[in-house]
Amino acid sequence: MLEIYGTLGPACGNEETLAEMFEQGMTGVRLNLSHVTLAEAEPMVEALHHAAQRVGVQPKLLIDMQGPEIRVGAMDGPVHLIEGKNILLDQRGGIPLPKVITDILEPGMELWMDDGKLRVEVFEARGGLRGRVIQGGVLQSRKSVAIPGFDLWLPALTDTDRENLRAARDFGVTGVMQPFVRCLEDLKAVRAALRESGCGPLRLFAKIENRAGLDMLPTLLPACDEVVIARGDLGNAVPLWELPRVQKEIAALCRRRRKPFMVVTQMLASMEHSPVPTRAEVSDVFNAVLDGAASVMVTGETAAGRYPVEVMRYFVRTAREAEQYCRKG
Repeated sequence: MLEIYGTLGPACGNEETLAEMFEQGMTGVRLNLSHVTLAEAEPMVEALHHAAQRVGVQPKLLIDMQGPEIRVGAMDGPVHLIEGKNILLDQRGGIPLPKVITDILEPGMELWMDDGKLRVEVFEARGGLRGRVIQGGVLQSRKSVAIPGFDLWLPALTDTDRENLRAARDFGVTGVMQPFVRCLEDLKAVRAALRESGCGPLRLFAKIENRAGLDMLPTLLPACDEVVIARGDLGNAVPLWELPRVQKEIAALCRRRRKPFMVVTQMLASMEHSPVPTRAEVSDVFNAVLDGAASVMVTGETAAGRYPVEVMRYFVRTAREAEQYCRKG
């Protein structure tokens, strides 16, 4: 049966809202550990388990690790990036970038932040890093940052990831999502850490969101329990107009190898601000199920959006309608 996931966050992290989402047909949730540890998220996780017990369901809880993703540092508050304006790109002000990024910046390079929603072009890299905003918006702390065309090699797991794995069993975690999988060694490292933490039986989800992961995908399939077509950063790694083809190719390979796969990112993105999805969005959900997805997931729509219960209502009904259509065919 198709698994249908929401994402925990401030918009839905209370028992009442979560119970309503389960009543709509949600089968599990994701917790993004890029912004919080399991211990810090304990009140939301407790609310999740209480809500599930109240509705009479056994929820799946997936933790999305930090992994080798590079992120903007902590800021005092949101930074408004205005198109055409200049901004500092270091710890002294503006955008606090990690050293692994600042060490390689050169004039002409672009920084893509928050899954590519925000873009800054570097024009000065000596005597103070500066950039010019070419695609503006609001930047929050800890959002992703990438340089198109550059793969920076970092360890598969952070110290915080290992700490979260040690706590996973106590929090009722059922699966681990490993971001930015690049090679078989990444998955082997996570499996070893799971065993060391006493969490060997947990399911391992390999998120495909970079070129390295795409290229190595056939070798990754035996080492994971499910593949995640993570279209946010994957849409930065390939030209956006190629993303639908790439999604189809991953789905086809998974079907041939009988490997379950999940589709995620912006499935009902407009519902962060609207109680009704677009026609294109429900078609996207429907087609993901027709392609053979074992799971579908929404992220910001339930974590931070205004209508988490309505999101799950449309999400579940569209996905189940697609399942019914498949059975008829």
